[in-house]
Amino acid sequence: MTDTVIPVTDELLRSIPLPHHSQGEDKDERGRVLVIGGSVETPGGALLAGLAALRAGAGKLQIATCRSVSQQLAVAVPEARVTGLEETPEGGISATEAEKLAERCGRTDVVLLGPGMMDSDAVSLLTVRLLEQASGPCFVLDAAALHELDDCRATLRSRAGRVVLTPHAGEMASLLGIRREVVLANRLAAAQEAATGLQAVVAMKGGCTFIVDPKGRAWSCDRGNVGLATSGSGDTLAGIIAGLLARGTAPTEATLWGVFLHAEAGARLARTRGPIGYLARELLAEIPGIMATFQK
Repeated sequence: MTDTVIPVTDELLRSIPLPHHSQGEDKDERGRVLVIGGSVETPGGALLAGLAALRAGAGKLQIATCRSVSQQLAVAVPEARVTGLEETPEGGISATEAEKLAERCGRTDVVLLGPGMMDSDAVSLLTVRLLEQASGPCFVLDAAALHELDDCRATLRSRAGRVVLTPHAGEMASLLGIRREVVLANRLAAAQEAATGLQAVVAMKGGCTFIVDPKGRAWSCDRGNVGLATSGSGDTLAGIIAGLLARGTAPTEATLWGVFLHAEAGARLARTRGPIGYLARELLAEIPGIMATFQK
């Protein structure tokens, strides 16, 4: 672990370019993302995350969500294969679907778990079971999937850097079993503790986002603005990272790029729409253009 924090700059990103895709490649060569998320009350979280993965360049998208909202979601995201799952009485995805989902995870490159999910007990149990049973893919854990991970710390460590966590301060407090105020007092230290303790890549979200790898190495990105603190913004960030992972970007690099692309999209919208009031869904259309500027 080091006290040095490296700024995420254009120059840094040009030194770790995203995978190049040649004319003639098919969609399988840009990777497959499975988003497990949404609920009866908040199906839009899975929608935003899935579209973000495609905007980041993923080739194929599947979404697994609550059965009662799956048809509507399939119409809203015609680019995705959408599967309906058994629901809990509280309107979340039932943990009894873990075995079926684990088998599907084995046929994908990246699993994004958590956006828009409700029923915290069911989410926690489903997360533990999937991390234990699903072999092969990288995981991005977001939102509700970040709570109550004590039961799978050994499993997370065994994945050795193939898991990305995207907590805000409250979720980080739950991860570490400390008060939110303690996290806010030193967000970098909290991110380093989580990254080294769980052997995961951590994006500690905030006005300045810290990215820490399992060795404790740290980066910071301060390009964001207050407009990014809006409903659904975190879902888009998690989806961008998942899409980059699917394309073959290593977890640490995918997280650095994802945080930057998300922040730069917000900066562009702040200039064209205004600093407050743009929507998380509007971030998505900005992503391909920002990536293209680094390919020139």
